[in-house]
Amino acid sequence: MSGRGRLALCAYLATVLAACSMLPLVDPASWILQAAFLLAIVAGVGALARRVPLARPLTVLAQLVVALLLLTLVFARHQALGGVLPGPHAVERLNSLLQQGTSDVGQYAIPAPATPGIRLMMVGGVLIIGLAVDALAVTFRSAAPAGLPLLALYSVAAGLSSGGASWLWFVLAAAGYLLLLLAEGRDRLSQWGRVFGGAARAPGRAQQGVFDNAAPLAPVRTGRRIGVLALGIALVIPALLPALDGGLLGGAGGGGGGDGSGGTISAVNPLVSLQNSLNQPEDREVLRYNTNAEDTKELYLRIVALDEFDGASWKSSERRIKDVPDPLPRPDGLSPVVATTEVQTSVSAAGWYAQSWLPMPFPATQVKIKGDWRFEPVGRTLVGDRKQTTRGAQYTVGSLLIRPTAAQLANAAAPPADLLKEYTRVPDSLPSVVSATARQVTGGAANNYEKAVKLQDWFSTNGGFTYNTRVQSGSGTEAIANFLQEKEGFCVHFSFSMAAMARTLGIPARVAVGFTPGTPRADGTMSVGLRDAHAWPELYFQGVGWTRFEPTPTRGTAPDYTRQQAPAGSPSSPAEPSRRASTEPSAAPSVADSCPPAARRLGDCGPSAAAGVAAPTDGGPSASALLGVALGAVVLLVLPLLPLLWRTRIRARRLGSGGRTPADAVARTLAAWQEITDTAWDHGILPDESQTPRKAAARVVRLGGLDGAAAESAHRAASAVEQVLYAPVPQPTPGLVDDVARVTSGLRARATRRQTLRAILAPRSAVRVIWAGALRWGRVRGALSGFARTTVTRLRPGTPRG
Repeated sequence: MSGRGRLALCAYLATVLAACSMLPLVDPASWILQAAFLLAIVAGVGALARRVPLARPLTVLAQLVVALLLLTLVFARHQALGGVLPGPHAVERLNSLLQQGTSDVGQYAIPAPATPGIRLMMVGGVLIIGLAVDALAVTFRSAAPAGLPLLALYSVAAGLSSGGASWLWFVLAAAGYLLLLLAEGRDRLSQWGRVFGGAARAPGRAQQGVFDNAAPLAPVRTGRRIGVLALGIALVIPALLPALDGGLLGGAGGGGGGDGSGGTISAVNPLVSLQNSLNQPEDREVLRYNTNAEDTKELYLRIVALDEFDGASWKSSERRIKDVPDPLPRPDGLSPVVATTEVQTSVSAAGWYAQSWLPMPFPATQVKIKGDWRFEPVGRTLVGDRKQTTRGAQYTVGSLLIRPTAAQLANAAAPPADLLKEYTRVPDSLPSVVSATARQVTGGAANNYEKAVKLQDWFSTNGGFTYNTRVQSGSGTEAIANFLQEKEGFCVHFSFSMAAMARTLGIPARVAVGFTPGTPRADGTMSVGLRDAHAWPELYFQGVGWTRFEPTPTRGTAPDYTRQQAPAGSPSSPAEPSRRASTEPSAAPSVADSCPPAARRLGDCGPSAAAGVAAPTDGGPSASALLGVALGAVVLLVLPLLPLLWRTRIRARRLGSGGRTPADAVARTLAAWQEITDTAWDHGILPDESQTPRKAAARVVRLGGLDGAAAESAHRAASAVEQVLYAPVPQPTPGLVDDVARVTSGLRARATRRQTLRAILAPRSAVRVIWAGALRWGRVRGALSGFARTTVTRLRPGTPRG
C-alpha cells in the first residue's frame, strides 16, 4: 500500500474510533455500522479521485456529492429521483428528518432510541467529520489540523452526556488521532528522508535519530499546538453543550441502581418532552393495549407523579426503590367501603419507544413484565434498572378503577399530618395572586372536595381559558402567575396551576404525567399516540387516596365523581370498546387498516399474536443492496467523466518530473511533445505522423491560430524533440512544461466555448486508450494462441519431450 493509501486508511480508522464515543448516546448502536460502511465508500471515492488525479477541490466536491447521494439513498430513497438523486421532495424529506431529529434529541434521554431523525443526524455527522478528516489529512496532506474535527466529534458526545463520556472513548479517539499523525510522519519521511533541525549536536553525542533533533519536526510542533488547543476545547465544549433532556415521554433518565434492595430515583422534568410530543406533525403510536374494562375513559396510563414544587419547576422527589412485589401493596388511604373494579390490561410498547418509566393504569395492583424493573412505592411507579426501557416491551397490569361517590369525597377525614405537610408545601416565591385567586374561585365551598371541583370547573369551563400547545412553556411560579393572567396554555399549565392552587388551600396535591386512554381501533384494541401525552393533577382524600381531576379543556374526560348527578353505572361511550367475550386480554395487536402509517413503517402493526408488537426494523436496504446501489451510483457518476479523468491522468504523468539520465531526458521531451499534439487534436487539429516535428509545429501554429509566446513555445518544443532524437548526446531542454501550458492556453483562447467544452469533457485523444487496449489484447491473444499451438504440438503422439 502506498503512503497516501496508508494515510487514507488511518484517517478512516481515526474517524470511526472517534465516532465510537457516540455509541452510549443512541440505542441500538447499529447506526455506527451503517455510518462506517457509508464512510468507507466516501473514502474510497476520495482515493480514486486522488489517483486520477483530480484537483484537490474537485476531490472534496466528488466526495460531497457521493455522500449526499448515499444519504439520499438510505434516508429518502422513496422521494428521490431514481431512488438516489436528491430532488426537491428528497431534500424536503431530509430536512424534515433533521427537524425531527432535533426535536427527538430534546425529547429523549440517554440512550435515545435510533429514530430516523436521530439516525440521520448520527450517520450524516460521521460522514461530514470523516470527509473533513480525509480532506485535511490526505487530500491537503495536513494531518495535524484533522484532530479538530475528531475533537468536535468527541466533544459533542461528551457534551450531550453531560461530560459523562467514558475514558475509554477518549482513549479510542486519541489513539486514532495519534495513528493518523504517525502515518503522516512515516509518509513524509518516506518521501524526503531525514528532516534535520537547526540545532547542532552536543559534543561527544552519538549520531541522532530522526526524532532526536533539538528542534522538533514541523508535524510534531503542529501536533503539539493542536493538542494544546484540543485540550482546551475538550474542557470547554462539554460544559457548553446541553445534555439530552430527561424527557418522561421519550426516555427518562434516572434509573435505579444497587443490588435489588435499595437505590434511588431522582427528579426529571417532563415539560419539554410533553410539549414536543403534543406538537409532533405526525401522531406516532406509542402504546397499544387490550383491556377488559367496560369503560376506558378512566383508564389513564400514568408514568410518574411530580410531587415536589421548588418554585422553578414541578419534579418527582428522590425516592427509594425496591424489587417489584407481587402483588403490589394496597393503595395508601383507600378505604374498603369505596367501590372498586379490578381491571386487567395488556400493553405492547412500540419498538421505537424507549422510556425508563413504565406507563400503567393507576393504581396498579399487579405487574407482570420481563426485564430489570424496580418499584417506587410512594408514587406507585415502575422504573427501569440497568438501562432497562420500554422499547418493544409487553406487559400485563392489574389495576383498580376507583369509583368514589361525591359524599365519600366530601366527608373525607383529615389526611395524616406528615402527608399533609409534604404535599401542601409551596415555595416562598409563589406570587400572592395564586392563593388569592384560589380563595376567590372556591368561595362558598364547604369542604376540600367542593373546592377541588370548583377549581376544576373554573379551569375547564367557567374561567375563559384556552387550550394552546404553542405557547411558551414553563412550570415555575412566574409561569403560573402569567398563565392565570393570560389564560392560555396546555395541560402542563392547567395541571401545575391547579395543583399549586390546591396546595395553597391546604389540599394535598401533586401532578401526574402520562397518557390519556387513547383511540379505539377496529380490532378492539386501544391505540395511544404521542398526542395523547398528558398531565393532570392528583389530589389526596383520606379514604379514597390520590384522586384524578381534569382541569384541561378539550382534553381527557372529567371524572364522574366531579360531575353533578353523575349516573351510576352509566354505559360506555359508543366510541369506546365494550367488554369482549373473553376477559383474558391479549397483548398482540393485529394487522388492521387503521394502523397508523408511522407505526406500519416501524413494523409495529403485528401480525403474530405471540410476538405482540413487531420487532422494530431498520427500514433500510440490506448491505448487499446498499453496496450494489452505491457502486451503481458511483459508476453512473464517474462513467461520463472517464475521458476527462483519463486525459487528466495522462497529462499529469507526461508532465511529471522524471529521472536525470539522458534516457529520462528523451522520455520527458517526447512526452511533452505528445501532450502538445494531443491537445491540438482535442481542439480539432488531427495529428499527422508523417511530418517532421518542425513541420508538425508549424501546422499546429497555423491551424490553431497561435501567435506570440504560444507559437514560440510550439517551435521550441519541436526543436527539443529534434535535439533528443538526432543529437549524439541528448540534452534536456528546460521549461518544456511551461511551453506546453502556453500552447494549451493559446489553443483554448482561439477555440469557441463549445470546442473548449468538447476538448475538456470528451477529448478526441482519449481514443488512444482504446488503441492501447486493442494493442494489449492483440498481444494477449497472440500469446494465448502461441501457448495453445505449443501445447497441442507437445501432446501429439511421437512428439519428443524434453
